[in-house]
Amino acid sequence: MKKEYEQLVEKVSPKSNTVRDCSRAFWVGGLICTIGELITNIIKSFGYNQDEASMLTTITLVFLGILLTGLDIYDSIGKYAGAGSIVPITGFANSMVSPAIEFKKEGYVFGVGARMFTIAGPVIVYGVIASVIVGIIHYFI
Repeated sequence: MKKEYEQLVEKVSPKSNTVRDCSRAFWVGGLICTIGELITNIIKSFGYNQDEASMLTTITLVFLGILLTGLDIYDSIGKYAGAGSIVPITGFANSMVSPAIEFKKEGYVFGVGARMFTIAGPVIVYGVIASVIVGIIHYFI
């Protein structure tokens, strides 16, 4: 019985092409990072220093990730690129926004708005805790 089940699972499971999947992840992730570098260079050309440009680039990439998720484009990129779209910061923005968008039918306030904070809450809490720990370590070292 177990052997029959394993054969059935093997038969219906999709076959992955590791070389193709890795190359897609590499070039899409690289493209996202290249766009980030381009944004940084454009911001620096306006007279911002490296730290300020990096912060503004992060904000811009998060916004673009949220926008593309809201327009239902980022999911298509994710299906094509796999981890190449998840690893950069735009993947973080996508993972924060997509669950909230699923509740759009409940309305923008009680659906999207309420779910956005439900999902973002743990991320914010762990981010604050991690920053406090890193700050304490930095203070004493």
